[in-house]
Amino acid sequence: MGQLSSYAIDFGTSNTVITRWNAVTQSPETLALPPWSLQMGDNPPLIPSLLYVENASTEQVVVGQLVRDRGLDVTQDSRFFRNFKRGIGTPVQGFVPELDERTVSFEQVGQWFLNTLISTLQETEGALESLVFTVPVDSFEAYRNWLGQACQSLQVNQIRMLDEPTAAALGYGLADRELLLVMDFGGGTLDFSLVQRDVTQQSVAQPQGFILKWGRKNMAENSAQRVQTARVLAKAGQNLGGIDIDRWLADYFAQQQELTISALTLRLAERLKIQLSSAAKATEVYFNDETFESYELQLDQETFKTILTENQFFERLDQSMTAVLRQARQQGIEASDIDAVLLVGGTAQIPAVQTWLHQYFGTDKIKSERPFEAIAQGALQLNQGIEIKDFLYHGYGVRYWNRRTKRHDWHPIIRAGQAYPMDYPIELVLGASVDNQPSIELIIGELGEESTSTEVYFDGDQLITKSVGTTQSAVQPLNDRDGARRLAILTPPGSPGSDRIKLLFKVDGDRYLRVTVEDLLTEATLQDNQIVVQLS
Repeated sequence: MGQLSSYAIDFGTSNTVITRWNAVTQSPETLALPPWSLQMGDNPPLIPSLLYVENASTEQVVVGQLVRDRGLDVTQDSRFFRNFKRGIGTPVQGFVPELDERTVSFEQVGQWFLNTLISTLQETEGALESLVFTVPVDSFEAYRNWLGQACQSLQVNQIRMLDEPTAAALGYGLADRELLLVMDFGGGTLDFSLVQRDVTQQSVAQPQGFILKWGRKNMAENSAQRVQTARVLAKAGQNLGGIDIDRWLADYFAQQQELTISALTLRLAERLKIQLSSAAKATEVYFNDETFESYELQLDQETFKTILTENQFFERLDQSMTAVLRQARQQGIEASDIDAVLLVGGTAQIPAVQTWLHQYFGTDKIKSERPFEAIAQGALQLNQGIEIKDFLYHGYGVRYWNRRTKRHDWHPIIRAGQAYPMDYPIELVLGASVDNQPSIELIIGELGEESTSTEVYFDGDQLITKSVGTTQSAVQPLNDRDGARRLAILTPPGSPGSDRIKLLFKVDGDRYLRVTVEDLLTEATLQDNQIVVQLS
């Protein structure tokens, strides 16, 4: 088994999938990883994205299906974590728990989870030569930075990253030159990606995909192989997923039957939701072990749809669809030009979601036969001669004081949709704002789209994610820390009234934002193509 060294991990909010490339059959296969994984019915082996901390000081944890087998997911215990992927890299409302005299962050929980799976994988499979991680299309640099840092300690020669919808388009394995819309709708995120596939004969001189870690051995060293190109034309995404629906259902039963929302009621809500993916009605029984009362929780498709509607579920779906189709139209592509719509993730299997899709596309275009495996299996193709041509989903901007609104605002320097690497830099000229100014500092941020934001917090012992309406664009500051804001030291000091420095911004092929700084007074180059934001 040590010969099969090419692997991919789709780390999901609800479930995680691990695949490997079988060099004998020249095809991907999904791995079972006992005791962490579970396989039920026709579904592939899935690893529930769950973690229980037995001892934080010694980093002893239980992950995946074993958490459920031991009943650790239905107790009111701050040592139990679910949906922790959503909290990684986000501002957290409320508190994070202190366990065994150690504060445990979502980033730490995520790293424990991945380390456990990869350690087990290495024990059963042998040395891992190449590993690809998939990430949500709407993830900010903070999440990618966390993943890059988490990967540095792994004993893996080559680690790369690919956004989930693009991986799904590759994983469905449809014919070349097709225009594909991927709807990746899992436990925590909704992502749309419009992808065009093509095949050209070209030389491969460097590794493809975004590199998190690169060892000495180049997996793409053959210079005459046939390369497939997956070109991303449009993207849209938001924090909306199955865990939100579970919460809405738990709220519904809390109101209807006066049940306290707990880990158990959320688990039963999830079961009801899953049953309704293939049945007209669903029933679960809730037993209160304190009062010895039992309650029958019933749900049908009509009531389910009403709950979704009351929580603006379909309105939010329309927002993302409108955004991705608007981007497509800017390139002369209409909805009727799309050849297939690929559904990925458990939430995409909800009948009401598929019915909603029919208003945009015909039934024959919608493909849903590979909801769980397509992402991880498609990611493996980065090692099989696939080149990804991509663009920046978010833009970059600099913070300034808006005198009209009397608050800080953001001036875009690199727009969303910019292809990379950039051929020409973006120029920004600045002057001093006070007499004898010794340096010029800038806070650079990653600019998201205007959308609803998400709070991540604890309600009692339960990790909760909640959508909060807002009309402001989400901004993730990238260098707002001591020493990182200063881009230019002025010698002699600056004075107001004239331009003093010229900044030239570019994004390179590995998605690093770089800057060149020129002093207009002394004509000296203060920084030359320096990395402002480093993701790994």
